[in-house]
Amino acid sequence: MRRHGWSGDMPASDDEAIERIVAAAKRNIDGHGHATIAEVARDLGITRRTVYRYFPTQDDLVMGAAISATAGFIDRLTEHVRELNAPDQIIVETIAYTYEQLPRHKYLALVFHPDRAAAVTAPRSLAFGRALIEKFHIDWAAVGYTEDLLDELSELMLRTLQSFLVDPGTPARNGRQLRDYLLRWIAPAVREIGIDGATQLNR
Repeated sequence: MRRHGWSGDMPASDDEAIERIVAAAKRNIDGHGHATIAEVARDLGITRRTVYRYFPTQDDLVMGAAISATAGFIDRLTEHVRELNAPDQIIVETIAYTYEQLPRHKYLALVFHPDRAAAVTAPRSLAFGRALIEKFHIDWAAVGYTEDLLDELSELMLRTLQSFLVDPGTPARNGRQLRDYLLRWIAPAVREIGIDGATQLNR
């Protein structure tokens, strides 16, 4: 990695450099609600070009900071759906629970901010979706989901969440009404893909 700046305290690896940049971004977000590449560069004693090397856009930087701060939420969500057994029910509850928690979780709200719609399918966002799915107590291969299908399922969850944020509806759905809606339209797709995948695997 390039070795300049960092106020004389060079990171030992690219991974450490990323950790420091993310930590600086989180400090700025905690301090005044946002983080810019210029602010992070100044705080770390590096050039903006160095930040851009790891986070090519402002959205990448914010998403990197936000996703790194959601580990606790993922653990709470996993515990919340622990008693559910069917994949379609777990996905529905994941979408509904995450949507309901957004106003209470500053960093989670940054991941799904309506002004950042394009970022919801960025690599970091999709990795966040996969992290959610992989924490669940489901043998996805056994229920017919390949790696490619899991990537698509992650994308479906993120796109669905983003659509509710961009336009909650009039009146906005919540609670049982939201879950009934998702059970009618999202759950059948999750079940059908699993059945099709399992059929293909057993041929």
